[in-house]
Amino acid sequence: MVPRYSRPEMVAIWEPESKFQIWFEIEAHATDALAELGVVPKEAAAAIWAKGKFDVERIDEIEREVKHDVIAFLTNVAENVGEEARFMHQGMTSSDVLDTCVAVQLARATDILLDDLDKLLAAIKTRAYEHKMTPTIGRSHGIHGEPVTFGMKLAQAYAEFKRNRARLVLAREEIATCAISGAVGTFANIDPKVEAHVAEKMGLEIEPVSTQVIPRDRHAQYFATLAVIASSVERLAVEVRHLQRTEVLEAEEYFSPGQKGSSAMPHKRNPILTENLTGLARMVRSYALPAMENVALWHERDISHSSVERMIGPDATITLDFALSRLTGVIEKLLIYPERMQKNLDRMGGLVHSQRVLLALTQSGISREDSYRIVQRNAMKVWESDGEIALLDLLKADPDVTAKLSHEELEERFNLDYHFKHINTIFARVFGD
Repeated sequence: MVPRYSRPEMVAIWEPESKFQIWFEIEAHATDALAELGVVPKEAAAAIWAKGKFDVERIDEIEREVKHDVIAFLTNVAENVGEEARFMHQGMTSSDVLDTCVAVQLARATDILLDDLDKLLAAIKTRAYEHKMTPTIGRSHGIHGEPVTFGMKLAQAYAEFKRNRARLVLAREEIATCAISGAVGTFANIDPKVEAHVAEKMGLEIEPVSTQVIPRDRHAQYFATLAVIASSVERLAVEVRHLQRTEVLEAEEYFSPGQKGSSAMPHKRNPILTENLTGLARMVRSYALPAMENVALWHERDISHSSVERMIGPDATITLDFALSRLTGVIEKLLIYPERMQKNLDRMGGLVHSQRVLLALTQSGISREDSYRIVQRNAMKVWESDGEIALLDLLKADPDVTAKLSHEELEERFNLDYHFKHINTIFARVFGD
């Protein structure tokens, strides 16, 4: 966890105080259930809630001696509870506490991420409607293709993040399970009713069958989902970065008063936020691979996954939370330049309308191959002139074209609004309006 790329609410979930509080609640709820089953005295269960407390520094001190974090925790709680503490952890194993705690932490972290996505979706939708009919060039291979609208670009991003939200909801369901099944998962020394009670109290579902740990395919899917979301963050960030290039400059990150872009060049306004998002996305994706490698544990349990998850759990959720919040701010404050978009649309002498002329010629009776050849030979002259020559003028002077299409018919094929006749349909599909 790097403070520069962290937000307090998400960080708090992974702080030692939060972790040990969850451990305590798991143990206390389990003891309550054991008391209801008559396994331990009800007075002991009540005493644990009444007197149970812990101290992080003391737990660390004990762990340095015993080399076991759960035992250190239980020892510290017992120092405060007294005699009744002997009834804690009856029939349980360490993984019951650790795995159930991780499930709670990931579920809580996911709730924050879902809220992040809701805010991002709202920001994208607002800007999409603002520029629903703002003409801009659509590019393939980085080269001018045909006209689109800037609102349509943002509608695509909205649809992608909406899919990501649905994926994250499913990932939360997958990860939010409780296992209180004892050594090797047989319930030999603890009743399954204890697991069900703890699951209900901690807001989890019961794990249908665990070994000594919750199966790690669940975690693999979860972190893979975070990686997909991070990739979508990068996709939108890269779009902004390209649009901010000096020779494009159709949109750019907000540049605040007093902000500096370069230590050497005072004129610079750099896309530092979206470049940062590209880097953060790489980090979140990198956590998916070790999560998948954690699936193959030895027999009923080993701890090769433990060190991995102590890192990737906090780091992946904290980093993605920061990235989603940063991207929302970028979109909300994004500077958008419709005039520059129109200028770029026009700079290649009408080449963006070549397909309409091609189709018109085929409809007039010329073969597709000949139609393509006729349009391309004129288009290449425009290309080589860097847009100084207008495609429409060349076509009007080409006898092969004018033999089939009048000047008025050609001019109609250069109507920009033609390309936007289905934008309302696209928006209705995306936003449901």
